[in-house]
Amino acid sequence: MCRLLGYLGSPILLEDVLSKPDHSLIVQSYQPQEMTAGLLNADGFGVGWYHPDQETEPFTYKNTAPIWNDRNLPSLSRYVKSHCILANVRSATAGLAVDVSNCQPFQHSLILGVHNGFIQDFRQTLYRPIRDRLSDSVYQSIHGLTDSEHIFALLIDELQTSSTLTEALHQTLKILTELGETHQTSFSANIILSDGQQLVGSRYAHRGTVPTLYYLHPEASFSNLVSNSVLIASEPLFAGHWKSLPDRCLFTVHHDLTIDIKSL
Repeated sequence: MCRLLGYLGSPILLEDVLSKPDHSLIVQSYQPQEMTAGLLNADGFGVGWYHPDQETEPFTYKNTAPIWNDRNLPSLSRYVKSHCILANVRSATAGLAVDVSNCQPFQHSLILGVHNGFIQDFRQTLYRPIRDRLSDSVYQSIHGLTDSEHIFALLIDELQTSSTLTEALHQTLKILTELGETHQTSFSANIILSDGQQLVGSRYAHRGTVPTLYYLHPEASFSNLVSNSVLIASEPLFAGHWKSLPDRCLFTVHHDLTIDIKSL
């Protein structure tokens, strides 16, 4: 199981969510408290962010080393400021390579995505069925081997015919559930997506345990830094009024930081 986070709000430095909090993503990489599988998240990491003043494609920084061993990240995270950040520390599924192409977040044009979860026996169950549903262009965009990237590819494919990112994610989860039933397999899909203007995601599982996912609303203070923000995270980053997202739900954090939560 990976650990992930998403931030939307007033521009902050990357270090404000990656390293400064008491239970930051770096701490969660070696001392997670609520993982349902695995012990560490030492198989690489990645962070993606958007320019706060320009509508450009997002930037990403990834490494196959454990996040606590990356020598460049501290300098980078003290320099880069963003209003929208996604990050992930990876616990690789057994048998899948520790390779930069398998590190998250995944990107397609303006869309960034991170995933915490897995598809049971992915190569033997949903690997081919997912690929068979993809358009040629999306199929060719897959660079790694993970179930996470294939879920992201399915989302991008659905986005071509969906009116919103939220709708595309909803359709993706419906397809995965149908495939899971057909092929008698389980999966979990805690997902956070962004286009730089909103956060869209899910806390969801089919035939299995739903991983933890929390949010901190703008009415609660974000440490001592800024209250005009929303944070989504696998585990709370610091003491505060964190709320657990409901089991099997879809959520949207809008540009004005209002939050819609829909049961699935």
